[in-house]
Amino acid sequence: MDIQVNQRALSVPDEATLADALTAFGAQPPFAVAVNGAFVARARHGDHALNAGDRIDVVRPVTGG
Repeated sequence: MDIQVNQRALSVPDEATLADALTAFGAQPPFAVAVNGAFVARARHGDHALNAGDRIDVVRPVTGG
């Protein structure tokens, strides 16, 4: 199925979880994740099922002032 991660197209298996998509995308901690605008806690990444067309935003913390 086709999804978007940080506005880039990504194809994952139909039964993919959020954790699977993050691995395929190459996300490296630390980061926070939202699916279709809703935050998903790290503990739920492995059981959060994805649907075709989902939009995933991976946000890395910014330091400095």
